[in-house]
Amino acid sequence: MNNRLRVLRAERQWSQQDLADAIGVSRQSVNAIETGKYDPSLPLAFRIADVFALPIEQIFLRD
Repeated sequence: MNNRLRVLRAERQWSQQDLADAIGVSRQSVNAIETGKYDPSLPLAFRIADVFALPIEQIFLRD
């Protein structure tokens, strides 16, 4: 699954660790999601969407 996580994070000038702290995961998990090596669970996807105040569909894109 493709995502816009890196772009959204950069727009806010957040590090991977900043985002990881906000959503309750490790920095390595954020990196894995950004690079497409890991697809987040639905609850985690909702936490990410809440942090960015965006619908999930604007963050995670179908291939």
